[in-house]
Amino acid sequence: MPVPSPEMMVLLASAASIAFMHTLLGPDHYLPFVSIAVARRWSWRKVLSITLLCGCGHILGSVLLGMFGIWAQAGVGGLVAIEGWRGDLAAWLLFSFGLLYLAWGIRHAGRHEVHRHSHAHPQWIIFIIFILGPCEPLIPLLMYPAAKASVAGVLLVTGVFGAVTLVTMLAAVAVSFYGVRRLHFPGISRYSHAMAGATISLCGASILFMGL
Repeated sequence: MPVPSPEMMVLLASAASIAFMHTLLGPDHYLPFVSIAVARRWSWRKVLSITLLCGCGHILGSVLLGMFGIWAQAGVGGLVAIEGWRGDLAAWLLFSFGLLYLAWGIRHAGRHEVHRHSHAHPQWIIFIIFILGPCEPLIPLLMYPAAKASVAGVLLVTGVFGAVTLVTMLAAVAVSFYGVRRLHFPGISRYSHAMAGATISLCGASILFMGL
C-alpha cells in the first residue's frame, strides 16, 4: 500500500479537524436528537440509531454532489452555491418544524390527560432535513483539492471526514442525552414536547441568523 504524500497527509488531518469542529460547533448536529429523544422517552439504542442514520444521510448528499461535480469537471463555485441553497432550505425547514412542534407541544401539555406516546414520528422529518442539509466545507476545502491527486485520495479524504463527523455526532448526542436524563424537574415533564420544539427552532434560528 503506497504511503500518502505529505500533501495528502495534510488533507487527511484537515478533514478530521474540520469534521470535528464543524459538527461540534453546529448544535443542529445533536440537540434536535437529544431533545426529541428526551421528550419521547427513546431508548439509548433508538436515539443513537436515528442519529447515525441522519448523519449518514447528511454526509451522503454532499458526497454525491461533490463526486458529480468532480466527474463533470464543474466549477467549485457553482457547487458551493448549490450547497448554500441547500443549507438555507434545511435551516428554514428545521426552524419551521421546531415552531410547529412547539405549538403542538403546548397544545399537548394543555390537555387534561397527557399521553406518554403519540403516533407522530418526528424522526423522519429530521431525517429528511438532514439529507437536505449540506456538509458545507467538504466539497470546496477537501474533495476538490484531493481530486488533484487521485480518485483514491478523494475517497480517502471523504471517508475520514464522514467517519469523524459520525463519531462526533454520536459522542455529542450520547454525552448530552446522558446529562439531560440525569436532570429531574418535577412538574415540567408534560412540557417536554414544547421544550423540544423550542430547542429545534432555536437550532434552525442559530443557522439562519447567526451562521452557526
